[in-house]
Amino acid sequence: MNVLTAKILNHLPESWFRFAANKMVNYYLNKYADIKVEGMENIKKAQGAKIFICNHLSNSDGLVLDKVLKEYDPYFVAGVKLSNDPVTNIGTMVVKTITIKPNSADKEALTRIVKAVKEGSNLVIFPEGTRSRTGSMIEAKKGILLIAKLTKAPIVPIGMSGTDKLLPVNKEGDMAKETWHNTEVRINIGEPITFPNKNKEEDKNQYEDRVLNYMMKSVAKLLPEEYRGYYR
Repeated sequence: MNVLTAKILNHLPESWFRFAANKMVNYYLNKYADIKVEGMENIKKAQGAKIFICNHLSNSDGLVLDKVLKEYDPYFVAGVKLSNDPVTNIGTMVVKTITIKPNSADKEALTRIVKAVKEGSNLVIFPEGTRSRTGSMIEAKKGILLIAKLTKAPIVPIGMSGTDKLLPVNKEGDMAKETWHNTEVRINIGEPITFPNKNKEEDKNQYEDRVLNYMMKSVAKLLPEEYRGYYR
């Protein structure tokens, strides 16, 4: 997908844009991604609206997961800057997205997120907050802990591998130069996780660090060893 095509699509009326964007994304996924899924049965073990947490490798991650989780019709929590780029904006129009300002207390976005879950919608969150440029997991942000606390929704971990080869991150940071490649993509869905209890001797920060580490290791164990990185 080149910048010119993306810019043309972005100037279409919204209904046409969504139709054309969906057709284009389905074309790319069907042509290049051989998606293998394990553990779909684990999703039903979580009651009510769910939060799916997953490692983040590529701009194709949301598109792949939207296809895999079609039955659950989730919202994706994504950085607001994605909608400012003509290429990545196509993705935000294809999947249901709640945009959030990174590294800030975005109260408006948090209100929308909590409201969506309370009304029964599922969420997909990439706790690392950005794509890994090495394929290995990087340290997660604590925002997921606040969202989990406010929504009280069950957490379902997902390990994803192969999208780093499907649509690799451009080393220069130029998303327009990212190109698709024929690749097997593996999605491994784990069982819902329960937060560990707080120990008496722990302060708030120590407990949050332990819970975040626990959550992310629940994702890491679903991945091949070389993808686990920080949570190896």
